[in-house]
Amino acid sequence: MEIERLPEQAMQGRESRAQAEQTDQYTLAQILGIWALVALPMALLTWVVAPAVIPISPLHPGITFWLLMIAGMAWEFVVALVIMYRELGTLRWSAIRQRTWLQTPRDPRTGQPNRRLYWWVVPLILINALISLGLAGFLDAPMARLFPGLQMPAFADTSQLASPEFAGQWWILGIALVSFAFNYFLAEEFLFRGVLLPKMQGVFGRYDWVANAVLFGFYHLHKPWSLPSIVLSSLTYSWPARRFRSSWMAAIVHGSELLPTLIIVLAVVLGLMGG
Repeated sequence: MEIERLPEQAMQGRESRAQAEQTDQYTLAQILGIWALVALPMALLTWVVAPAVIPISPLHPGITFWLLMIAGMAWEFVVALVIMYRELGTLRWSAIRQRTWLQTPRDPRTGQPNRRLYWWVVPLILINALISLGLAGFLDAPMARLFPGLQMPAFADTSQLASPEFAGQWWILGIALVSFAFNYFLAEEFLFRGVLLPKMQGVFGRYDWVANAVLFGFYHLHKPWSLPSIVLSSLTYSWPARRFRSSWMAAIVHGSELLPTLIIVLAVVLGLMGG
């Protein structure tokens, strides 16, 4: 009899988890409010602060802009922590981990953790690379025609940092690592896939992951020239996070962009690029 009751108990457990996920969902106003709290400062830093600060900064324009972007992402991290504290009443890792899906992927049918589901990140990383490296130019081309005044400013062009003047400047690597930490985990992924996505189903239903990708794309008001490709690539982050209730999967797919960038930074510091 006990063996026969196990499936029923498992089903009840899945139902209770589903009901728990449906409670305390964000309203549309709350979702857009959180988005605005992080998206608008990034846009302000790019289009207002950077042009004002760069002419008087002793640093290279590209480095100054990079530091401003890190400051914006640090603010995003603070916003996420404040939201977590207001919701949970604590910043204990155990509480945050459960709330933000920082957990082993869950089987969609049983709700049980299954590490083998991490293999899903492999095709998603390849798709993301195809979008970012192969299709981005085609996808983003219409932005130049539709919004000619919102093209990339010179100081935001990271290729300018491939310069001999940075050879041997290992502090550049430190900036890169801090930027990577915020970009792929502490700020963008933590807030969009950890804080927002678990609370968006009440408004967007089964397409909450699509809405999350669109929100994340338009968070990049600081780089509007790339919005189409960013929105499309963001689907490869938000889908596995929602499907398997694991924001780690989103962080891994998004973080796969780190490796080529890190190689380029190392090549610049080692004097292998530029000149």
